[in-house]
Amino acid sequence: MPSSTQTMQIPAQQHGVLVLNKPSGPTSNRCLSVLKRLGQKKIGHAGTLDPMADGVLLLLLGAATRISNYLLEAGCKVYSATARLGLETDTWDAEGRTVSEKPWQDVRAEDVANVISSFEGELEQIVPPYSAAKSNGQPLYRLARAGRDVPVKLKNVHIFRAEVLSMELPLVHFRVTCSSGTYIRSLAHSLGMRVGCGATLTRLTREYSHPFGLNQSVTLDELNADPQGLSRHVHSIEEALPEWPVLSVSSEHAARVRNGMSIPCPQDLRGAQNVLLKDEGGVLALAKVTDGARLTVARGLWS
Repeated sequence: MPSSTQTMQIPAQQHGVLVLNKPSGPTSNRCLSVLKRLGQKKIGHAGTLDPMADGVLLLLLGAATRISNYLLEAGCKVYSATARLGLETDTWDAEGRTVSEKPWQDVRAEDVANVISSFEGELEQIVPPYSAAKSNGQPLYRLARAGRDVPVKLKNVHIFRAEVLSMELPLVHFRVTCSSGTYIRSLAHSLGMRVGCGATLTRLTREYSHPFGLNQSVTLDELNADPQGLSRHVHSIEEALPEWPVLSVSSEHAARVRNGMSIPCPQDLRGAQNVLLKDEGGVLALAKVTDGARLTVARGLWS
């Protein structure tokens, strides 16, 4: 961090995705505030992390804030986590209040591994009572904190892979590849219910949030140490949407796009669903193929 006697040069507003390696402790919004102090007034994210969790947090800068829904819908995520058997908390993680402690010594490692692997496939999860999911417009965590009954909410997710990494019972280390919106706390809670002694999540690292991994991330300390180097860590919107074909359009077609008008779809792109449009100024818009032969603006990205 610069000293109070130094004047920090504020970087210009960036347009792209910053892959932050979030530390355990601060909220995702606290991380956003750090970037705001670095000149990024237009900023968002593609999926928060709980304060306890660390790892990949996709921060969307400038025009990239407009692709948030597409990143949330399209990408799988990979988490490594640790659950502690024999302990239950009201939040289903280590930050909550202990509500139950039970013996775990009779639990067999084989049974734990079988439960973890059984999560694979389509899964109906119980949403944690301390979560931002809403009931009649109220976040569940507000109901829980007020001591009111929290309705049971279910959520359909997809677990592509679930595996045990190691065990030092009562600790179980596992990795999950899953659809966006999966609650890893719920998996730990379900594990505890099924082996009969309860369990809570004690560690969570997001290793990957499509299409970016930890190896492409930067820390808050690195950003604070070199604010002017921020642009070196920003990935383009094209990189963030690798499955989308890219079409460079003429100035005439770019003008039509800016006016919300459709343009012809080239023959070789007519089998696509989505196309990223560019002009000489850079990314222009997200478009959908309509009527098999037209490109219609789904989201403008121009300034």
